[in-house]
Amino acid sequence: MLRLNDVRPSLKIASQVFIEMGYEGASMAEIATRVGGSRGTLYRYFPSKERLFLEVVLSTGRRHLKPVFVDLEQSTGDITMALQRYGEKFLSFLCSPESLAAQRMVIAEAGRSDIGKLFHQAGPKTGLDLLAKYLSAKMDERILRRSDAGIAADHLVALVQAEIMPRCLMGLQATVPRGQIKQVVKRAVAVFLAAYAV
Repeated sequence: MLRLNDVRPSLKIASQVFIEMGYEGASMAEIATRVGGSRGTLYRYFPSKERLFLEVVLSTGRRHLKPVFVDLEQSTGDITMALQRYGEKFLSFLCSPESLAAQRMVIAEAGRSDIGKLFHQAGPKTGLDLLAKYLSAKMDERILRRSDAGIAADHLVALVQAEIMPRCLMGLQATVPRGQIKQVVKRAVAVFLAAYAV
């Protein structure tokens, strides 16, 4: 029977079901069966399939990206190196098979429910806010020119994703080598700093 300390493995199993069957095809009954509990028990922790799916997607993002933002916040010295490290880790996560599958499901479901809005508020927006906080601090230090830090964060994230993400999401590029990620981020950071550096 599903217990609270079993939630993390349950999320992994639910993730596998969503990836195999897609959001629409996955059912709480199938997930409960694979977890080894009842639907009622599953619903006690997750009141809907939408909430379970969001928790699956967001827990994966938190696990991989929280250390990335901690590293960025604690970085000292050269902003180019700090943004390069951030960009490489961030893009590596976004291009992982698990992340790509989740992003595709969110996009597919976003037109039919509030899942896109809920996902953005709890996931990407949180990351953008943390990035904006870092960039705002660099503006205070006069390393970056004073501007809207939120828009600057949007620009940086868009530049980091621009060369690879559309191809990955559409299945045109199955794997992204580390060397390619490094070069893509290097070019993105250079363009960003050309626009924002003092």
